[in-house]
Amino acid sequence: MTSIAQVGSVSPGAVDPEKAARALRRINDYLVHSPSDSEEFEILVEGGADQALVLPRQAVEMFAYILGAMARGQGVQIMPLNAELTTQQAADLLNVSRPYLIGLLERGEIDYRLVGRHRRVRFEAVMEYMRHDDLKRRAVVDELSRLGQELGED
Repeated sequence: MTSIAQVGSVSPGAVDPEKAARALRRINDYLVHSPSDSEEFEILVEGGADQALVLPRQAVEMFAYILGAMARGQGVQIMPLNAELTTQQAADLLNVSRPYLIGLLERGEIDYRLVGRHRRVRFEAVMEYMRHDDLKRRAVVDELSRLGQELGED
């Protein structure tokens, strides 16, 4: 496990959307015109050293995704999948109170581990809970919709 997550984030609007959109267009053009089997890209930085910066294709694609969000004026947050969160960080991510999160942990709805007296929650476990919770909500909405249609037909 990694240590407690250090989140890299950029607040919404912190980057000029026009500049982000311009950079995104250039990166997308580069990705489109580069063979999809190329695993690395050499990037020359203006005003930098004569050496090219070599980046894995996945990093460039992720960077394009980040720039896309910034171009739309959205904030961005990056966290390793295997990162561990404090209970407060996990509660903030779920947009719930810390006591509510503790209840979820104690009911076994989200996996966690103890480090001394402190609970640590894997980022992956929080994301899995969110996916599962979304599926349950959709099922409830679908059922309510079905019942509403049945009642409307009679």
